[in-house]
Amino acid sequence: MREILQAESAGFCFGVRRSVEMAEKLLESEGACLSYGELIHNDDVVSSLEKKGMRTIHTPEEASRGDRVIIRAHGISRAENDALVERGAVITDATCPKVKHIHEIVRKASEEGRQVLIIGMHDHPEVRAIAGWGVDCTVLANEAEAENWMNNHPNLLEKPLTVVSQTTQTQINFKNSVNSLKKRCTNVQIFDTICLATFTRQNEAAELAKRCDAMVVIGGKHSANSLHLAQICQEVCSEVQFIERAEELDLPGLANCNTVGITAGASTPSWIIKEVRKAMDDEIKVEETKVEEAVNEAAEAAAEAAAPVAEEPASVAPAAEEDSFDAMLEDSIKSIYNGEKVTGIVTGISGTEVTVDLGMKYTGFIPTTDFTDAGEKLEDAVKLGDEIEALVVRVNDVEGTAMLSKKRLDNIRFWDDVEAAAESGNVVEGVVTEENKGGVVVNVRGVRVFVPASQTDLPREAELAQLLKKTVRLKITEVNKARKRVVGSIRRAAAAERHAMREELWNTIEIGKRYKGVVKSLTSYGAFVDIGGVDGMVHVSELTWGRIHNPAEVVKVGDELEVYVINFDKDAHRISLGYKDPEANPWKLFTDRYSVGDVATVKVVKIMQFGAFAEVLPGVDGLIHISQVADHRIAKVDDVLHVGDVVDVKITAIDYDNQKISLSIRALLEPEAPAEKADEEAAEEE
Repeated sequence: MREILQAESAGFCFGVRRSVEMAEKLLESEGACLSYGELIHNDDVVSSLEKKGMRTIHTPEEASRGDRVIIRAHGISRAENDALVERGAVITDATCPKVKHIHEIVRKASEEGRQVLIIGMHDHPEVRAIAGWGVDCTVLANEAEAENWMNNHPNLLEKPLTVVSQTTQTQINFKNSVNSLKKRCTNVQIFDTICLATFTRQNEAAELAKRCDAMVVIGGKHSANSLHLAQICQEVCSEVQFIERAEELDLPGLANCNTVGITAGASTPSWIIKEVRKAMDDEIKVEETKVEEAVNEAAEAAAEAAAPVAEEPASVAPAAEEDSFDAMLEDSIKSIYNGEKVTGIVTGISGTEVTVDLGMKYTGFIPTTDFTDAGEKLEDAVKLGDEIEALVVRVNDVEGTAMLSKKRLDNIRFWDDVEAAAESGNVVEGVVTEENKGGVVVNVRGVRVFVPASQTDLPREAELAQLLKKTVRLKITEVNKARKRVVGSIRRAAAAERHAMREELWNTIEIGKRYKGVVKSLTSYGAFVDIGGVDGMVHVSELTWGRIHNPAEVVKVGDELEVYVINFDKDAHRISLGYKDPEANPWKLFTDRYSVGDVATVKVVKIMQFGAFAEVLPGVDGLIHISQVADHRIAKVDDVLHVGDVVDVKITAIDYDNQKISLSIRALLEPEAPAEKADEEAAEEE
């Protein structure tokens, strides 16, 4: 064994890493928890989590009310999920988002009456979970089973079928099975749901196996994707070792192989891969030492044979056992490998590279372009003493240096995150940096996301330039990793947030509750105000205590108002709002200020046959009966009073229940006249 080649994609995939991280966070924040089924197919990882307080269960009946249950990466059926909810378990769903997507496809297909076919392993937990989200789903392991199913169900061949795949299936098995079905089924809907990470990992393994004399595949014996990796390697490489951990390595079996490749399944943690790699590296060193010793021994024997025979053997001092400088250096250095994530402290910054102390004999170097390609200034992006995470690109053991890349690590994380965001529909944030004919470009963590003009949530005639340099929230709608193309929608994010706000509002609304809202539109009878994704109507009578003829006299579109709920109808989705301040109620102000017998200065606002209405305070009118307009009998009110006249009156009566006020000018002209007599005359006139 002279050379070791390791696949770049070996180890945890996004879904597995996400599930493990969720479990670790749950254990750290909440303490002991239950895992429904083995979280991932790796005994070492599961054992490690169990030591931290996680216990694996296999039926809903094993969970009690209040138990925290994390759902395995492979997912569970709808029936199992419902049973856990019914038992009162607190669920954390760590199902891989790509598997959840298949659940949704199967659910919708079954609701539409389609027969669902799943290409996958019959007893695999992922496949059982997928089947549990449909009705009478059929699992087909390969092309032969597909042919057999069609022969036994000729009546279904013309009916609508939906085909999905287990995420870890091989592309060739899925393709052969689907082609067989397409030949005879006339109404078939096909979804290639093989995980992109699985597809990439399998292609890498196949290419690597062609170049190597032997392959080592690391993964759980019950892990479907690891089994498939081993099968793929065996098709092109005669020597394949399928192991779970380093101690299972058959090193003598690799002794005569010049080049050995390493790959690992999606459930294999990096530390197991490192242990296997170290064991193989150590074996290479042992072989090199044996060769060197053999060469030295041969040289010593030749020299001894050529030397003259002495009368007496010379006294030879024992040679000191000295390790070579390279060997001592090797022993003092902790090995790091291409593709490994490392952490270090920034110790130097130049115009071209950033120097990083990795806490070992290696010194790391990161190009400054990794920090400035998003337009950020170098001095703002990194400082001496900063802790930096980066990916190992190239290692020079002789010089003790390692070329690192922060950008590659950021891109790996971003693509994982962006694929997850696209699958889950989660909202991300970014800054609008460009405008073009078709839309705008948003910088999301250093990656360009294109948002078409129709998805900016702006009116059609609006200028896109108004979004420049603004922070926006958007949903990822399309991801093409090969072309490095990402498309997003601000409109969908805004719609989702408005929907969430509406749901929250309708769940918490109550009469009298106050909201801050924005005037969206005006009509002749009132104003519509957005109070959080829902429009409520403020009737014109509720805008002000004074008299107005049009809502525009008080508010305009875009005004921010504090309103309160007068009434609502959840079924009809109608809300009546008030804007008038109850504390500014004119009647309350009037009763606090005036009593019967008080004199007030009023303004005549309306003339009637039986008298005149006068404004005592804004929003409070009183009646001056025709008999109380003058100190003598008059034929018509407008012979004495006109609209707009300001006069002094005496308050002669207050009807608190009906909020009515009687006023009198005559009482001031004839103060000796009893109020009772005035009231009687007023009653006679009415």
